[in-house]
Amino acid sequence: MTIVESEVAIGQYRLGAALAIPQQARGLVIFVHGSGSSRFSPRNRFVAAALHERGFATLLLDLLTEAEAQDRRNVFDIPLLAERVVEAIDWAADEPLLCELPIGLFGASTGAAAALMAAAERPQNVQAIVSRGGRPDLAGEALARARAPTLLIVGSRDSEVLNLNRTAAGRLPDARLDIVPGATHLFEEPGTLEQVVALAATWFAEKLTRRDHSERFA
Repeated sequence: MTIVESEVAIGQYRLGAALAIPQQARGLVIFVHGSGSSRFSPRNRFVAAALHERGFATLLLDLLTEAEAQDRRNVFDIPLLAERVVEAIDWAADEPLLCELPIGLFGASTGAAAALMAAAERPQNVQAIVSRGGRPDLAGEALARARAPTLLIVGSRDSEVLNLNRTAAGRLPDARLDIVPGATHLFEEPGTLEQVVALAATWFAEKLTRRDHSERFA
């Protein structure tokens, strides 16, 4: 396992990152945090560790600089966050250790909307998306352009978000909604986050497949 905990140059910015690459990695999952979270999110780190065991490389990235994060408006600026995700996708496509890996996005909360917007901008790169307790509705018109197969995971007790996800699923070209029984928005109930891991890992295993260079960048 290659592990890098430092910063990466994304676009014109240096952003805090945690990159882990298992030997013979089968794909790369870029995490898109929401609501002001960061690469230190304990839930996303839990999911990332489980994905490592299944052979996936992961990139947990701070989408804002420290200065930008001081302005709470930036935390909810989904187009800005989506732009950073697009830049991260482009960075991975040029990185020697990652360029051959198929890319998936894992978005949480408002980060799910940013992931979908980024996928709509890079349909040739993003092969799969998973949303955990996400707000895909905030992606607006980008929903119809996000072609990557998308798994929406919502807790059964997160009623408002569940209704929003049901509506969004009908607007996505290729989507499935999975409901975790007994879970609230943060999946804090015993065993519920493990169910998220199992669903996400299976989705990425099915959808992330290696393609040759000419197909990926056609």
